[in-house]
Amino acid sequence: MGIRISTNTLFEQGVGTIIDRQRSLLDVQQQVSTGRRVGTPSDDPIAAGRILDLSQAKSATQQFVENAGAASSSLALGEQSLQSVIRSLQDVRSTIVSAGNGTLGDSGRAILARELRGNYQELLSLANATDGQGGYLFSGYRGQTQPFSEIAPGTVQYSGDQGQRLLQISPSRYVPISDAGSEIFQRIRTGNGDFAAAAAAANSGTGTIGIGAVTDPATWNAAGNPSDFTIRFDVNSATNPATTTYDLVDNVSGNSLLTGAAASATGPYLRTFTAGSAINLRSQGTEPAFDYGATVTINGSPGDADTFTLRQSPTQSMFTTVNALINALTTTISTPAQSAKLTNDLGTALANIDQAINRALDVQTAIGARMKEVDATVATNSDLAVQFDASVSELRDVDYAQAISDLTLQKTLLEAAQKSFVQTQNLSLFNLL
Repeated sequence: MGIRISTNTLFEQGVGTIIDRQRSLLDVQQQVSTGRRVGTPSDDPIAAGRILDLSQAKSATQQFVENAGAASSSLALGEQSLQSVIRSLQDVRSTIVSAGNGTLGDSGRAILARELRGNYQELLSLANATDGQGGYLFSGYRGQTQPFSEIAPGTVQYSGDQGQRLLQISPSRYVPISDAGSEIFQRIRTGNGDFAAAAAAANSGTGTIGIGAVTDPATWNAAGNPSDFTIRFDVNSATNPATTTYDLVDNVSGNSLLTGAAASATGPYLRTFTAGSAINLRSQGTEPAFDYGATVTINGSPGDADTFTLRQSPTQSMFTTVNALINALTTTISTPAQSAKLTNDLGTALANIDQAINRALDVQTAIGARMKEVDATVATNSDLAVQFDASVSELRDVDYAQAISDLTLQKTLLEAAQKSFVQTQNLSLFNLL
């Protein structure tokens, strides 16, 4: 027996088919008009989920780009500030060289001292440089704390910390945008960086000491090196000309390096002094064996009982160095010994300023490397953003060629459904009578 289909059923199915075709045609029309294949999650749940992931990744990347811009700005300000520090220190260095002019009198040196006070204040101001938003560049992690304040002439207190403020510029990279000012302006090695040579304040002769040099780093840095020596002079005026000898004393043990026994406060000593000749911290002739891998030169004529020291370089702030230089230039010079002391003070200051310049250059170079890294990361993040856009477009945007083809197909199907519905609606047995 055949299945009987009522006229009502035919009518409902025809209307339903037309509605489905209209809905499909509308969907394709919306894709063509909006340019998007996926407008709602129901259009393609898998693609919609992937689009959400990519959009979130792009948003994070855009934030990294903004962070990198802020980091680049702060680093540029830090680099510029350090360039100004270096320029000011170079001015100080030029002043030291000018102060070494033997024809310069007390008044001339006083003028140079006034210039140095200006350099001192400039350096203090640069040490407290900000990023333009109230944050201090050289206060470590404590960006809202002024790092440096003068509590006495030449004594500057650091109130920051040893940390660094960080900004995230990629999923796995945090770049430092600040530095600890104590490492830049205060903890600077003195002398030649390995040891500091100095003349005793009570010296009566005209001996002047150079900064010296380490000739064998491995020997100088060996565990057995006391790194604390005194060169002690004896002048025998009974000879014609006077004979000057010297001893090398290990200040840790108190023994003479030249005899191995307890050092004597009076000479004559085993080595004869010749002005301008290198004094080596290693044994020669019949002396007990020792070698500390360093040498220094003393010029002029040391006085009887004059001493010079060689000690492993301590650290000192550039403010202390400049203030000591100001004091040296404002001291009245009236004797050869005082002139020699000034020469020694100038030599010490010159070596210390060179160390300060090198330190600032090192930090400036490190900041430059960070800036280069930030620029490279920005380029990478920008490429990623473009890739994310391309991936989202591939998932979301419509293929117009396919969409127009689908639009034509859906229109044809709708027209066919409408025509077939009309024809079915007109079927009746009375039309056959």
